[in-house]
Amino acid sequence: MARSSETFSKKENIAKKLKRKKEKAERKAERKTHSDKGKDMEAMFVYVDADGYLSSTPPDPKQKRVIKNEEISIGVSRQSTNPQDNIRTGKVTFYNETKGYGFIKDSQSQQSVFVHANGLSQPIKENDKVTFLIEKNEKGPSAIRVKLAS
Repeated sequence: MARSSETFSKKENIAKKLKRKKEKAERKAERKTHSDKGKDMEAMFVYVDADGYLSSTPPDPKQKRVIKNEEISIGVSRQSTNPQDNIRTGKVTFYNETKGYGFIKDSQSQQSVFVHANGLSQPIKENDKVTFLIEKNEKGPSAIRVKLAS
């Protein structure tokens, strides 16, 4: 009597393969039922309401507000201050003309402020009384528009 050419492991592998095919077909059918393909364009739209929230219903055209481009500001708005208020007075404690930098001691806060030759409006030297503006840099405060005090 002849033996069957199919062994137990072959039968098992064939059963596993059929099971995987069946699972794959089920997943494909499930994807097809939940797919957005073929839906109308209106179902895919998302609207933004007056408060900035996403909504599936279109906004009421009667509540539409017109915003001018000039009114839109991105980031923090600048504070309008009078530049005369920011003018400080101080005394030059150190200034190296060859290297082009020095320090000014602020008369109001007694803080030492860095000054560079690029921030000078007039040439200065040590012990001069000066007026200046403070600018914030990544390394700290820096004096700009430095002039001799009259």
